[in-house]
Amino acid sequence: MSRLLRFPRLWTSTFWIGAMALVLALALLGHRGIWDPDEGRYTNVALHMLSSGDWIDPHRSSEVGHWTKPPLTYWAIASSIGVFGHNAWAARFPAALSYLLCVWLAGRIARRLAPGSETQASLVFATMLFTLGASQLITTDYVLTACETLAMWAFVEARFGGAPPGGTARTRVWLTAMWAAFALAFLTKGPPGLLPLLAIVVFELLTRDARRPTLLQWTGLLAFVGIALPWYLVVIQRNPGLLQYFLGSEVVGRVTSNEFGRHGEWYGWLAIYGPTLLLGTLPWTFALLRWARTLPAQASGWRNPEGRARDAAGLLLALWLLLPLLVFCVSRSRLPLYVLPLAVPLAVIAARQRFGEGRGLPRWPGFAALAVLVLVAEFTAARWSTHKDASAWVRAIHARVPGPISQVVIVQDMARYGLHLELGAEVEKVSIEPEPGARFNPEYDESIADEIGDDFDGNALWITKQERWEATRAKLASLGIDAVPQGTPYQGRVLFRVRLAGR
Repeated sequence: MSRLLRFPRLWTSTFWIGAMALVLALALLGHRGIWDPDEGRYTNVALHMLSSGDWIDPHRSSEVGHWTKPPLTYWAIASSIGVFGHNAWAARFPAALSYLLCVWLAGRIARRLAPGSETQASLVFATMLFTLGASQLITTDYVLTACETLAMWAFVEARFGGAPPGGTARTRVWLTAMWAAFALAFLTKGPPGLLPLLAIVVFELLTRDARRPTLLQWTGLLAFVGIALPWYLVVIQRNPGLLQYFLGSEVVGRVTSNEFGRHGEWYGWLAIYGPTLLLGTLPWTFALLRWARTLPAQASGWRNPEGRARDAAGLLLALWLLLPLLVFCVSRSRLPLYVLPLAVPLAVIAARQRFGEGRGLPRWPGFAALAVLVLVAEFTAARWSTHKDASAWVRAIHARVPGPISQVVIVQDMARYGLHLELGAEVEKVSIEPEPGARFNPEYDESIADEIGDDFDGNALWITKQERWEATRAKLASLGIDAVPQGTPYQGRVLFRVRLAGR
């Protein structure tokens, strides 16, 4: 052991970086419960796929579809749960696996764009606070990041892999692989999954060479169409009006309006992406700031074809980072995780900046300390008391509610879909009075009257805020139903059962 400590060079190997990344990604992955709303929502849809056998139409409940995202993330979560069991570790595994894949891909891309710093690029990606933290969350963004990075790696291999200018069969294979990976990104988040393609197209225009194969290979386009479009064609045919919803609300609406309440103010881009990029890239922020200071000088060298040819790798990295970031800033729907796909170019840029002059890695104790700090933070997060923790709700429910629970009905409150996994009961969100709802993704599944009329279930557990308790009870009474509180309120909510009046 003492010998290992005396040779920090051993820690630069892929093996040790991979081992550290595995520990950071998987050690505490299931140590905390599912957090609502996001983790619960994605997990809930995946569980409905498993229980119903319908892997085409995503559903948030038996009656209501869930159309905010294409299905690839749901498929990944459902597959993981099907293999590893109904637990939080299995639900988060696709995100952790995507993180590990990106650690590897960062090195493969750096091998072509920053030769000699590939191991360091993997290390930078593996240890950034943003990429580590996101690997412990259930979202679509890490699966998207993995798919987009696969596409960019394929493009980098096609353009920087040493093929002669005239192109080879190898180049065309890589371009086909690029389109296949973009198809997976399109199945993960729709048109936003193609943002890196904008950087690729601009790069191709700026470094035009008639001797090399074009991006539009027929095999690549066939791969994209064959992978990306069948699901969309099937669900659009099954659900009239869905195409208009996808294009209107989920694409145009998110870009041009603040209807989703995601920091659409004129300064929202700075408030969200500024801290994310400055703090989330620690401990590598200063290397990136040094790169940003030199960017104007680099850009001046890209003004002519000769300069662009000399530093094609730097040009591609800058375009890959800055063009999607510009789109994210202009869009009026802004969340920190939206910029997660930019972490790979950031890692390669930081490695190129920090290690491009032959400087070695910092000594291993610093990274060991960071790994310990991250594990402590993950452990602390698992102990953090929050009303969003579905596992804490399960403990509170078992302490208050006797007997089996077949369903959880949430009355005009945040839908706690995490209970589907943690409690093993389906979750529905209902309104006290009937309310007009959108055809796709309405706020409520149905009203209390509809819920009672569909199928009276005495084993259901109902939950509502204390301030809505009297209105909820009165509505049930008007339907001939008694509401029976179960124990004391929890987190400002009343837990109750329902039964036919007089019984």
